[in-house]
Amino acid sequence: MNKLLYRLVYISRNEIAGDDETVRREIEQILATSRVKNPVAHISGALMFNAGCFAQVLEGSHDEIVNSFERIQCDPRHSHVVVLTFETMAERRFSNWSMAYLGTDSKASAKFGDIMQQSGFNAALLKGDRIFDLLNEHLLEAESTVF
Repeated sequence: MNKLLYRLVYISRNEIAGDDETVRREIEQILATSRVKNPVAHISGALMFNAGCFAQVLEGSHDEIVNSFERIQCDPRHSHVVVLTFETMAERRFSNWSMAYLGTDSKASAKFGDIMQQSGFNAALLKGDRIFDLLNEHLLEAESTVF
């Protein structure tokens, strides 16, 4: 079994149809499922949603991340799934979170929406490090107020 840690950063388009309440319920379901499955698979990470797009960071073993990501790609709530970064890492940055969430009301999601709009959802113009740093910065702020 490979003991190296990996980080995957991806973006996808939202395909959840319906009003804001329907979208909110579906995202809650995504989070609930992730928060049950991820600790079992030793995966940590964060999800961000805005502007009809998702961005997510997954951290864990190569095989567990690949398995989780395969489920994400097959989930009809996502389309145009694009990997921005998939690389080894020295340590987890989201170790306190089986799946943190930054919703549409967060500063990070507002910045994410701006990034997505400016890029026109063109993956060639997006950088995994930029999305990762955005999530990390705002989760560190959240942790400092919670812990």
